[in-house]
Amino acid sequence: MALSKKPVTGMKDILPREMEIRDYVIRVIKDTYRTFGFTGIETPCMENIENLTNKQGGENEKLIFKVLKRGEKLDLSTAQTEADLSDLGMRYDLTVPLVRFYSNNNANLASPFKALQIGPVWRADRPQRGRYRQFYQCDIDILGEPTNLAEIELITATTTCLGKLGFKNFEIRINDRRILKAMASYAGFNEESFDEVFIILDKMDKIGLEGVKEDLISHSFEQSSVEKYLDLFKGLEEHKKDGLEYISKTLGDSLDTEVKEWLDEIISSVEAAKAAQFDMVFDPTLVRGMSYYTGTIFEIAIPEFGGSCGGGGRYDKMVGKFTGQDTAACGFSIGFERIVLLLLEQDFKIPDEGKKIAFLVEKNMPSERMSTIMKEASDMRAEGNIVLVSRMNKNKKFQKEQLETQGYTEFKDFYVDSLKN
Repeated sequence: MALSKKPVTGMKDILPREMEIRDYVIRVIKDTYRTFGFTGIETPCMENIENLTNKQGGENEKLIFKVLKRGEKLDLSTAQTEADLSDLGMRYDLTVPLVRFYSNNNANLASPFKALQIGPVWRADRPQRGRYRQFYQCDIDILGEPTNLAEIELITATTTCLGKLGFKNFEIRINDRRILKAMASYAGFNEESFDEVFIILDKMDKIGLEGVKEDLISHSFEQSSVEKYLDLFKGLEEHKKDGLEYISKTLGDSLDTEVKEWLDEIISSVEAAKAAQFDMVFDPTLVRGMSYYTGTIFEIAIPEFGGSCGGGGRYDKMVGKFTGQDTAACGFSIGFERIVLLLLEQDFKIPDEGKKIAFLVEKNMPSERMSTIMKEASDMRAEGNIVLVSRMNKNKKFQKEQLETQGYTEFKDFYVDSLKN
């Protein structure tokens, strides 16, 4: 039986054209974030299973690739539950590993600590456009900054990066978990049911207001609470330009006034400092799935994709799970795979590259001539060009056509009998 040549379901081989785009995007991300003072770190791809299943990751905890115990630790004869078989798991995001890293190393880190982390993560998810089971995340986080300067810096850095990649007319949708809770409380829902309400609200963009209403009622919530809750969103439809002001006045004492001031300052500061074309939009339907968020939450909406292309928020209680002492923390993850997908679909050309030149050398070239050719190639690379030196195929026309698909625009042919172009 022949071995399978296809990659594992939900994972993919990356061809040279895409790899060029990926490398370029990572370069732009790193260079941009470093100008904001973020410093690179790296964490292992696996974590102790207890760290990944501590009820902080929401639905993602159901998607963990778990790792079997090894050697004597794996005793199938006595195993009764899945926990008896697994002690490690592949990380499903970069936030949990970052928090563990910070908890372990904070004595040797600056305060506040501005972290930049890029690497693969794994989720046993259902594959679809822009969603894979192995994918890269690119995160920036600020730990130890309790004020909204963290949100301002994170959003400004991320939008600057998107602008450098050529994206414009996108939105940064922003909300606050405290507003979500205040709206649910105002409507009369019990605090114990908030998470269930938010999960249904998160479907708003797919099922609409009526769909949310039907779903809430089907979960046996009081119709009076459901109606009062949905009236808030109907009112917001009429106050799109001043939605934050409207919701603050409507909720009254249910919402602390400093929450509105907190968001107002983030929005105005980002608008003043922005280096790309985008809009800041207050969106009270924004939930974000991770249960570890405690305050501000935000998301990137790019029209060309039709969905989220990254997001993040504040998670002030997570470090305390490791250290026993809460530490202010906020992060933003850019949707790397979806950004790359959009650039590929747009036939994106990497800017500021040197020429891509192919030297096609006939076989049996004398060594002294070969030395001359290699010296010329070296000189041209020193000038910033990409120079490929390759043996000449019999079907030279087809060979050049293949190289053109890789972006080569100039060709120099070297024959044994003469060094003609």
